[in-house]
Amino acid sequence: PLLLETLVDASRFRGTCYRAANWIYVGQTTGRGRMDREHKAHGQVIKDIYLYPLVSDAKQRLCSGPTR
Repeated sequence: PLLLETLVDASRFRGTCYRAANWIYVGQTTGRGRMDREHKAHGQVIKDIYLYPLVSDAKQRLCSGPTR
């Protein structure tokens, strides 16, 4: 694994501990929910997305394409 991902319920929490631990805020979910396979059900809680790179060159590895 190159990255860890976590979702924070923005209506209940501010993500302060993640920001203090150098997690990177990358945006928000659309509020669809995990089980919405047909892209119809909205109204779930919108969450903040944070990533934490496990290696220093995670972005470069992800952008370089598949390795053989």
